[in-house]
Amino acid sequence: MQLSEQEIVRRVKLNKLRELGINPYPADLYPVDHTSKQVKEHFEEGKKVVIAGRLMMIKVQGKASFAQLQDAEGKIQVYFNRDEICPGDDKTKYNEVFKKLIDFGDFVGIEGELFKTQVGEKTVKVKDFNVLSKALKPLPLPKEKDGKVYDAFTDPEQRYRQRYADLVVNPHVKEVFVKRTKLFNAMRQFFNDAGYFEVETPVLQPIPGGAAARPFITHHNALDVPLYMRIANELYLKRLIVGGFDGVYEFSKNFRNEGMDRTHNPEFTAMEIYVAYKDYNWMMGFCEQLLEYCAIAVNGTTKATFGEHEIDFKAPYARVTMADSIKQFTGFDITGKSEAEIRKAAVDMGIEVDDTMGKGKLIDEIFGEKCEGNYIQPTFITDYPKEMSPLCKEHRDNPELTERFELMVCGKEIANAYSELNDPIDQRERFEHQLKLAAKGDDEATEFIDHDFLRALEYGMPPTSGMGIGMDRLIMFLTNNQSIQEVLFFPQMRPEKKPVAVSEDAKAVFEILKKAEKLELDDLKNQSGLSNKKWDKTIKELTKSNLAKVEKTDEGLQVQIIN
Repeated sequence: MQLSEQEIVRRVKLNKLRELGINPYPADLYPVDHTSKQVKEHFEEGKKVVIAGRLMMIKVQGKASFAQLQDAEGKIQVYFNRDEICPGDDKTKYNEVFKKLIDFGDFVGIEGELFKTQVGEKTVKVKDFNVLSKALKPLPLPKEKDGKVYDAFTDPEQRYRQRYADLVVNPHVKEVFVKRTKLFNAMRQFFNDAGYFEVETPVLQPIPGGAAARPFITHHNALDVPLYMRIANELYLKRLIVGGFDGVYEFSKNFRNEGMDRTHNPEFTAMEIYVAYKDYNWMMGFCEQLLEYCAIAVNGTTKATFGEHEIDFKAPYARVTMADSIKQFTGFDITGKSEAEIRKAAVDMGIEVDDTMGKGKLIDEIFGEKCEGNYIQPTFITDYPKEMSPLCKEHRDNPELTERFELMVCGKEIANAYSELNDPIDQRERFEHQLKLAAKGDDEATEFIDHDFLRALEYGMPPTSGMGIGMDRLIMFLTNNQSIQEVLFFPQMRPEKKPVAVSEDAKAVFEILKKAEKLELDDLKNQSGLSNKKWDKTIKELTKSNLAKVEKTDEGLQVQIIN
């Protein structure tokens, strides 16, 4: 392991602490009785407090120094005075330990009393302190000069890989996850107050059911059988309705071995709820009341900003049928049309189609391409064609449709709900139709029939409505984050490349290139400011280290980062 100069210095300090008889990683309980927030909110001059946290700034001024301590609730100024800390002749604790061996990022415990500085800042005067944990790697703290911030820790890849550092140096990031927890707590409270039960269902399943998605596959050694990571929990929750529960819900980690982008992560959190003796009309009212309640719990208002839009989650929400939506934005009426007619209409609209697409998939593509993005405020899209909803009950007024809705916000779906199909014969036929679509090549059709679920339905399931909500996407809207990675503590990432040791010139050129990803060779050379000899050496170093490549294009020689 190659250490930086700062990391080497910190290890030297670590050893010196031990030589002084100080354990830099003590096991003892530290008797904290105040947080930074409590100190500020319940401030009393002269009040004795015990606090702990990271030292985020240290300004040594001879016999007296100021520092900033950060804990889970925020920051507070602390004042170190040599004679307060070391009242006797031995000044080692201040002169050696504090001034020379403590670094920003170290955890310390402080006993002190409160006072206000001449400028009125609430401060803790340190009477004694203890080293609680020595940080061996310096935090990526931004630097500020003349009102400008430099070296801020803003690179997304580094932030996601080192979320622990991101949370420490970017306080606004922590607020996103505080709001995420508030959302889950509010939703639980809403369901619990309605009398519904939170349950748990298997993550490892013999059949990937309840949705159409490519699963992660594993193997159970003891049983010697393949198992699938859960893609949805729907079929298990409905088994519980068969078993006699009137209402069940679960926050489930689901896993889909598919693409990654700004709104999709292979591991994600969904909430699904099923309530007996209800239908999708009831669930629409329940959904809008739930989201209004959650928005207020998270942000204190029904309104949320997302990009350039202000969304209002106050109920009620607009309701538009799938057919009416497509007709409004394309002029084409899908009602009563054959698969061939819908395929031709899609092609005429400039939508890419292929032979694997059935009627439902074609309609889904038309809606996704031409309609979905138009719905900014929360809007229920209702009454989906039967081909699009293999688990949903046939519409009571039109056998070609199903009793289903999706809730659209800012052009994205965040909730999906049905009047659940509880006819076991109809359900079996729908499953068999899905098998035919899968055989035809439709990668979104299910390839499995869950015979145990069909057996459960044969015992009888009462009329039921169910709903699923993508929790990650919902918290994106409530916290104004455009990327799902911003609302996951630890999003999936490509394996981290081992650091490559290169010269300072190569580092500087690489940083220029990183901002653009691709530049003309002459342009990059000019920006580097290197002499011809140094430039030749540097560009060879970058290409040999597989950090960059030079390609000949119609525009000339281009230099590009290798990902």
